[in-house]
Amino acid sequence: MRETIDKNASLRNDVNMLGNILGEVLKLHGGTALFDKVESIREMTKSIRNEYDEDTYQTLKREISNLKPPLRQQVIRAFSIYFHLINIAEQNHRIRRKRQYLLDEESSQSFSIEKAVSKVKESNLTNKGIQEILNELSIELVMTAHPTEATKRTVLEIQKRISAHLRTLDNPQTSQREKADVEESLFNEITALWHTNELRQRKPGVLDEVKNGLYYFDQTLFETLPDVFQEMETQLQKQIPEGNWEVPNFIHFGSWIGGDRDGNPNVTPVITWQTLEMQRELILKKYEASIVELMRRFSQSSQRISINQQFIDRMEKEETSYLNENDKWPIKSEVYRRKFAIILKRLRETGKTSQGYDSPEELVHDLKEIKESAEAHLPKTKKLKTIRKVIRQVEMFGFHLATLDVRNHSGEHETAVHEILTAVHVTDDYAALGEEEKQKVLCEVLNDPRPLLLFDGGYSKETQDILKVFKTIKNAHEEFGKRAIEVYLISMSESPSDLLEVLVLAKETGIYRLYPDGTAESDLDVAPLLETIDDLIAGPDIMKTLFETEVYQKQLKARGQHQEIMLGYSDGSKDGGTLSANWNLFKAQEEIHNIARQYQIRLKFFHGRGGSLGRGGGSLSTSILSQPAETLEDGVKITEQGEVLSSRYLLEDIAYRNLEQAASALFTRSAKVSNTPDQEELRQKEWEITMESISQKSLKKYQSLVFGDPDFLAFFNQATPLTELGALNIGSRPMSRKNSQRFEDLRAIPWVFAWTQSRYMLPAWYAAGTGLQSFIEEDASHLEALRAMYKEWPFFKVTINNLQMALMKADMKTAEEYLELVEDSETAKRIYEDIADEYERTKKALLDISGNEELLSHTPNIQGSVHLRNPYVDPLNFLQVDLIHKLRETANPPEDLVTEVLLTINGVAAGLVNTG
Repeated sequence: MRETIDKNASLRNDVNMLGNILGEVLKLHGGTALFDKVESIREMTKSIRNEYDEDTYQTLKREISNLKPPLRQQVIRAFSIYFHLINIAEQNHRIRRKRQYLLDEESSQSFSIEKAVSKVKESNLTNKGIQEILNELSIELVMTAHPTEATKRTVLEIQKRISAHLRTLDNPQTSQREKADVEESLFNEITALWHTNELRQRKPGVLDEVKNGLYYFDQTLFETLPDVFQEMETQLQKQIPEGNWEVPNFIHFGSWIGGDRDGNPNVTPVITWQTLEMQRELILKKYEASIVELMRRFSQSSQRISINQQFIDRMEKEETSYLNENDKWPIKSEVYRRKFAIILKRLRETGKTSQGYDSPEELVHDLKEIKESAEAHLPKTKKLKTIRKVIRQVEMFGFHLATLDVRNHSGEHETAVHEILTAVHVTDDYAALGEEEKQKVLCEVLNDPRPLLLFDGGYSKETQDILKVFKTIKNAHEEFGKRAIEVYLISMSESPSDLLEVLVLAKETGIYRLYPDGTAESDLDVAPLLETIDDLIAGPDIMKTLFETEVYQKQLKARGQHQEIMLGYSDGSKDGGTLSANWNLFKAQEEIHNIARQYQIRLKFFHGRGGSLGRGGGSLSTSILSQPAETLEDGVKITEQGEVLSSRYLLEDIAYRNLEQAASALFTRSAKVSNTPDQEELRQKEWEITMESISQKSLKKYQSLVFGDPDFLAFFNQATPLTELGALNIGSRPMSRKNSQRFEDLRAIPWVFAWTQSRYMLPAWYAAGTGLQSFIEEDASHLEALRAMYKEWPFFKVTINNLQMALMKADMKTAEEYLELVEDSETAKRIYEDIADEYERTKKALLDISGNEELLSHTPNIQGSVHLRNPYVDPLNFLQVDLIHKLRETANPPEDLVTEVLLTINGVAAGLVNTG
């Protein structure tokens, strides 16, 4: 009988070791009183989680309530730091498991590139068909500065060093002496973590956020991203050797940081320009280091090998043109090094003088010349991977590093267009016109090549600011290349005129150009952002109207019959509940895709997902699999927000694994779609009818509480740390639009963040149970129908599993503690009981559908992680309730009390691995 292997033993050993070191640090810097207090609280919470006992529960609450400064703050920090250590250990275990799969030749890891190629190989596709699929693959991951990263960069860097030490201990070649050194280093790092102030002392500025985003390109993505394509090429060659495979660079990174103006007055045109400069500066620095390394490697001498004379002649001409004697490589026979010296000189002049490169394509050309010459001396099966990697990097990152999207609110454009049209007497009151009249006016303007802008129009500051944005985009195209900014996103797009207004502003600034013969050129995609449930429902009609509008057809033709559409997961969930929002998102994609196909238009859906489940969170692979499969043909674009950046891209191995999962999911799913031309075979019509019915019931339940209960908003404000979140300096953007107190103007991020902290996790699951359970109870056959959907329909399976995750992280017993903060106890009890009842209803439905005995029992690793964390999150929640109560009762609270509340927020965020 084969012995069962405990796959998580190493993880537990790491957690215990790090926990023991933390214990030593606590004793050293807080004394035995601190250590004993933390241990006492820890033992009680574990005991309650294992077997609930009311007396122990009340003893624990009293002990926490009786804590006094400075011990109280030390206890909070002890639990928070413990979560940082668990997070590191779990990430290290992911790396360990990946390596174990690589060592085991008999099995391959799920969502690995090796497994993806194996699956595609088993399909009926020809080699030509597989290559065509590869050529069409496209994933764009867009970094945003949404304020959900509660962990400071300093703390992240300590975590990164601890992770490196853990990997050294995993190495079987590490000697006992080296292990002792590593253990001493771990003690020092955890001590440094204890001594570090984990709270930001000021709100980050936009350029601080830009630097944070650039950190991941610098530290991991520049090196890691090309490796994904190299691995796919290697696996294709290994598993299907008869093919001559070329894997394109189908994963690209974009950014909103420095371009997202919606609700953030700090993002000015000057900031956008500085962002582009910072991006170029970093990527040129990375290329320079790569070229220096290639120079070291390419030591071939023309005295040992024959090098094409034409190559040498061109190189010598360039030496004369670009280099003085001091810049030239001194050894004449080392021809490649002489060429690299020219490349290096031109790189250093790029963006500064005429001697620099005008485009990244010129740099690629130079590098390919060297590659082809050098590889001519190798067998055809051998490749020079180092220079090929640099070529890939230049093709991917260009001189712009990441494409910067610009986003603004639709109302800003309407105001500017209204003022411009009024100034030239096109219409007296554009803003007051109906939608059809607006479209008519805008189409007339777009059909007229003559400009509208007055030389000195006396425009308001707001209109001048909008015009400066478009002028900045125009100038950026000239300075940094047209890949620098390719898309203009319109928040709260509710009608076709919202897009036509942006096109008018692009025309007036030369980005969209209309010629006398009626043809047009455009350097910018105009993309609507469909956010609310109503916008998602209206989306197909909005796009159909635009596709049938002659002037917009010119824009589409100028952009290669390509249209990008962004889908917002946050606001739809906020106003309709997660289940209804996800279904309406799916349905909108399906309908708009079918409309676009009728007009031969290629769509790219841009998924505005957050890190948390209430904002569409989840792994990249499940995000891809949950979409209508046919929409993947034109590529996928997904936001990577806040804490997601550090959890996915802080460590190279984790970054590689996440990118690999995304690539393998898209490759296998696209191959299946290619093999299934009939859309009906991808999912059954009855499933969609079922989802529509469930969604409607779920929506009604959700809105009856959130919008129908007059006391709900007061409950939310009081029963969560919403008001305290504003002091947690984690983003440059305000918490609400227009500094309004209205629910409609509250951003989805603090909405989710606050519910997560209080353990309700309400935005991630509420009302799903009513929708599912009511359908199950309608007919005896309905449960089996849902089970079939769970088994066979990726969208439904991902939805059900995400709901399980949300319920697993939620905790109604802990959430009940926050009722102490609600002023009206009867209101608190009534709303809480409604939420708790819905929790049980949802849990029952999910277990019945999935067949699980417990939530997430199909994924024991994730289930175990949540079980591990819960006992240690509980004390922080109890402390948070107690401290917020004290804070809100105090007219002028002491600074230490505010700090302690913020520390509990940080700790809970680290414990749940989620913010907003």
